[in-house]
Amino acid sequence: MKKNSIALILLFTLLTASLNGCGAKEDKTQTKSQDNITQESLSQEQASQEQDAPEEAKEQASSPQIVFEAQDMDGNAVSSDIFANARLTMVNVWATYCNPCLSEMPGLGELAGEYDPEDFQLIGIISDVMEGGEEAQMEYAASLIEQTGADYTHLLLNRSLYNGLLTGVSAVPTTFFIDENGNVLDTVIGAMDKSAWEGKINGFLEE
Repeated sequence: MKKNSIALILLFTLLTASLNGCGAKEDKTQTKSQDNITQESLSQEQASQEQDAPEEAKEQASSPQIVFEAQDMDGNAVSSDIFANARLTMVNVWATYCNPCLSEMPGLGELAGEYDPEDFQLIGIISDVMEGGEEAQMEYAASLIEQTGADYTHLLLNRSLYNGLLTGVSAVPTTFFIDENGNVLDTVIGAMDKSAWEGKINGFLEE
C-alpha cells in the first residue's frame, strides 16, 4: 500500500510539473492527436494486410485507443467504456489553479445540457486532484465545479487515467474529442468560448 501511495505521488508530481500552467494561447489548436498521426503512418501497411487478416486480428485493430479505469468526484467507478454512451465525447482536462480553465467551464456546463446524451457528452478531468487525495483538495475542486456550473462528470487523476490519456498533455486546459469507439478525433490546447466549442461539436456531429 505504501509503495502504491508513493507511486501515485510521483505520478502526480510528474503530471503537474509537465503542465505549463495555462500558458497555452486560447486559439492554439492541435488538429490531430499523436496516436492518430501514428495510426495514419501505418494505414497503408494495415490496408494491404486487412484483406487476409483473421477476424480476431480485425477486432483487435478496431478496439478503443484509450483504456482506463478511474473514479468521479462521488467515488463512482468510471472506465473508458463511457465513450460508448455517446457518438461524441468531449474530455476537458483542467486544474484548480488554472484561470482560463475556470473561465470556460460555465460555457461547458451549458453545452453539457444542450445536446441529446446519445449524441454528445462532456467529461472533466481534474489534473491536480488525485484519486484518494486530501479531503481539502476534493472539497475545493467541488466548490469550483459548483461555482462555475460545470455540472457534468469530473474524474480524479490516477495512474490508469494518466497512462490511458494524459501522457501527452503539456498544458491545461487541454480538450480531447473522442468517438464512441474511443478514438481521438481532435485535440485542442487552450481555452475557447462557448460558441467556438459549439461550432466544433456540431461539426463532428454532422460528419
